[in-house]
Amino acid sequence: MRWGEKPKGAALPDSGREEGKPRLRGGGTNDRFPFDSFGGGDDSGSNEDGRLSYRDRLMRFRLGLGLGMISIFMVFVALSSAYLIRQHAVVTTGGPALPHWQKLHLPALMIFNTILLLISSLTLELARRQLQRRALLEPLSDIPGIRREEAQSLSWLAVTAALGTGFLLGQVIAWRSLRQQILFMPGGTSSSFFYLLTGIHALHLSVGLLVLFFALFNELFHGKLETRCLIVDVTSWYWHFMAVLWICIYAMMRLSG
Repeated sequence: MRWGEKPKGAALPDSGREEGKPRLRGGGTNDRFPFDSFGGGDDSGSNEDGRLSYRDRLMRFRLGLGLGMISIFMVFVALSSAYLIRQHAVVTTGGPALPHWQKLHLPALMIFNTILLLISSLTLELARRQLQRRALLEPLSDIPGIRREEAQSLSWLAVTAALGTGFLLGQVIAWRSLRQQILFMPGGTSSSFFYLLTGIHALHLSVGLLVLFFALFNELFHGKLETRCLIVDVTSWYWHFMAVLWICIYAMMRLSG
C-alpha cells in the first residue's frame, strides 16, 4: 500500500454523523413536530415511538369528516326535495283547488349574512395555510440565526370566529324580522320549511364554530403544533362545506316559487 492511500473497503469518515446518532438535516434537529405528512414514519404508518404518523392521522380524520358531510348532505337533499315538491302542492276542500304555498320575502340582511360566511371561509383557509407553512419551517428554527415565524394564524382564526358568530347572530335577527310577515300569511308551510332549513344549517355551523374556538384556544396557549394543524385542517374542510351548502339553500329559497 502506498503512502497516503486508504485501504480498500474502508468507510469514508462522516464529519456530520457520529455512531448511533442520525445525520443532521438542515443544520439541526427538531423533535417537536416532524410534519411527516410529506413522507415519514415506516411502512406501517407509525413513527419510531409507535404512534401513527401525522399523515395517517390526518387521512383518518378526513375520512370521518367526509362520511359525516355525506350524511349532512343527504339530510339537506331530502329537505330541499320536500321543499320544492310541497311548493307546488294544492289543497282541495270540495271546491276549486287553492294554492297551499305562500312565498316568503327573505330579509335583505341574509345577503349580508352570506357575505360574512364567505369571508369567514376565506380567513379560515388563510389560517390553515399559515399553520401548514409554519409546520414546514419549524425544523429550521433550530439553525442558529434563523428566527422562528410568528403565529400569524392566530389572528386569522380570531377573525374567522368573529365572522362565524356574526353570521349566527345575523340569522337570529333575520328570523325575528320574519315574525311580522308570517302573522299575515294564511298558511305556515313555507315559513316552517324556512325555519327548518336555516335552523338545521345554523345548528351544524355552531358545531364547527365550537371546534373553531377550541382551535383558537390551542393556538392562544401554544398547544402542540401537530394537534393545531389537525384541528384547523379538518375544521376548514367542514367550514367550506357549510358555506357552499348555505349558498345552495339561500339560492333555492330566493329563486324558487
